[in-house]
Amino acid sequence: MDRKKLVLLVGALVIAIGTALVARSMFAGASAPNAQAAAVVEPQGPKVLVAQRALPTGTIITADAIGYQLWPEELVQNAYFLDGEADVSKLIGTVVRHPVTAGEPVTQGSLVSPGDRGFLAAALTPGMRAVTVPVDAKSGVAGFVFPGDRVDMVLTQTVQGEEGAPLKTSETILRNLRILATDQSTTQTTVDGKTQVKAFRTVTLEVTPTIAEKVAVAQTIGTLSLALRSLADNENELERALASGELVIPDDATPEEEERLLREVAARPDDAKGTYVTGGDVSRFQRSSMPAQSRPRGGAGGNGGGAAQVRTGGPTVIVTRGKTAERVTVGRAGALNASVASGTRNAGNTVPVALSTVR
Repeated sequence: MDRKKLVLLVGALVIAIGTALVARSMFAGASAPNAQAAAVVEPQGPKVLVAQRALPTGTIITADAIGYQLWPEELVQNAYFLDGEADVSKLIGTVVRHPVTAGEPVTQGSLVSPGDRGFLAAALTPGMRAVTVPVDAKSGVAGFVFPGDRVDMVLTQTVQGEEGAPLKTSETILRNLRILATDQSTTQTTVDGKTQVKAFRTVTLEVTPTIAEKVAVAQTIGTLSLALRSLADNENELERALASGELVIPDDATPEEEERLLREVAARPDDAKGTYVTGGDVSRFQRSSMPAQSRPRGGAGGNGGGAAQVRTGGPTVIVTRGKTAERVTVGRAGALNASVASGTRNAGNTVPVALSTVR
């Protein structure tokens, strides 16, 4: 082989080997800082308690709502709950005072414990009210209702008539009420991980201002009892609201906004006209409607003396507004046809009155 060609070949090999070594050193030098940077990102510090999901104001803390996570030691504050120092079991049942985003550390000031000042007010949803009703073993589902459950409220009463037997009625007046507390407890009592059932004498419910007024009146009318709702009923309410158009989710709504709208509908108390039964629906020996009346009231002279003659062709009830008595006829479609029974009304005064729908 030509000596000149051999020298060129050896030189080319030397240059190729040198280029490969230089490139290898360059790539190795570039990857080393990246590995060091990745090591720096990993937090080296204690574990602090953080929210596993968004916790809006009024959320009752459960075991799956919070958890420990590594946190940079230089960012740890005194208000944080640290692993090994805080007892998470004592935080179950507390209420979120200020909103906490997912992944944000839970501070001692963001939670309110039972017995602390303002605890019940923090547990209330904005715009809602808390009312307490007395219950016993029969009207309180034998103690099988706990804070966080949802119930319907049933009113049982006896409507008196002038003739015949009294009319016994029972109707569902309120639905989907959230239980805030039983007696003065806002948590479930557990022993060895099992929920303990115990009797209580009062139940505190979360209601709207209007429903709070209705509950106050209902307690004076008759006997109140609670009916425990199934957890699946909330899904049925959502489906009904979507089908009826009561709930409209914007097309550009984020998943968080959609979840909030669905949660609001599922938690909304309902005071719409509910179902009812009378004694006649239960027993053939009970009346299902009031006896019809055809004689005049308020005077002995038929239509004379300015007294109104009561002509009824269906069930009636007597309503008292102040000192004025009035017989009300209940129509088949639910409309009320009223006739004043004792003369004139007060022209400028309107007295609210509770009526019972009968058949």
